[in-house]
Amino acid sequence: MQPLTRPRRLTAGDRVVVVAPSGPMPKDRLDAGCEILRDWGLDVVVASHVTDQHEKFDYLAGADEHRAADLQEAWCDPSVAAVLCARGGYGAQRMMDLLDWSAMAAAEPKVFAGFSDITALHEAFANCLGVATLHGPMVASTAFIDDVAGTAEHFRQTLFEPESVMTLTSPTAQTIARGDPSMVSEDGTVSGVTIGGCISMLAAELATPTGRPNISGGILLLEDVDEDTYRLDRYITHMLRTGWLDGVAAVVLGSWHNCGALDEVVLDRFGDLGVPVVSELGFGHGEGTLTVPLGIPATLDTKTSTLTLDTPALA
Repeated sequence: MQPLTRPRRLTAGDRVVVVAPSGPMPKDRLDAGCEILRDWGLDVVVASHVTDQHEKFDYLAGADEHRAADLQEAWCDPSVAAVLCARGGYGAQRMMDLLDWSAMAAAEPKVFAGFSDITALHEAFANCLGVATLHGPMVASTAFIDDVAGTAEHFRQTLFEPESVMTLTSPTAQTIARGDPSMVSEDGTVSGVTIGGCISMLAAELATPTGRPNISGGILLLEDVDEDTYRLDRYITHMLRTGWLDGVAAVVLGSWHNCGALDEVVLDRFGDLGVPVVSELGFGHGEGTLTVPLGIPATLDTKTSTLTLDTPALA
């Protein structure tokens, strides 16, 4: 797996557009999140249909065509430096085939950030555009607005000062599998390119036009919320059976709020691959979340349970 193209970092005065590719959000939370971005010196524009709601399905932030148009217009606008997602939920996959990926590939790469349902777009941006993205907080999320566990500050540093946040860990991080000695260096490290996100969305993207056929050489980051143990087992088993996991270098687990016993499932399902596994790194659906770049070369240290980027997230 090759590293992806890094967009440039942000500077004061840059224009950022907030889009809603998936679910709706309360306007007061959207306004609060946008105000934080403005306090950082950014020129914040809310896309035309962000506050819409689908006429039939209240779990969608407006019509598929409108959500797709907002995203594509923002990405293809040369005056825009970043496209930030308002929230996750569900809906990104519904509008994926409405995007003109050729037109988006011709546009200048820019920052794209979000997580949860946005995982489907992270995969598409990697596969169709070759652009590195940020698995990070959404603008209307409570963790971002309240800066829970430093969520907003870590995101700000990643956007403006990426050299300052190149080593990622958390107080709870621990190595639960050292890996086969043939796959790990003598100093306990393994290298690869970061990939991943919400496990249910990664499984849902398999065999789609925007999903990747395999992740050989990748450091796989996994997280999710509200999933029973058997469902987590099923997602990983499906990934194994399709060959998507062949050649994966390592696995890093984030938060699993209200989920089953994932560590045990991972050790069981990934056991035959012999890869190292670090758990509870602090990204995902927890109370607070780290911003983790995707598509960046990195080194996982099994002795210190840290993930260190080989290059800053943004150029």
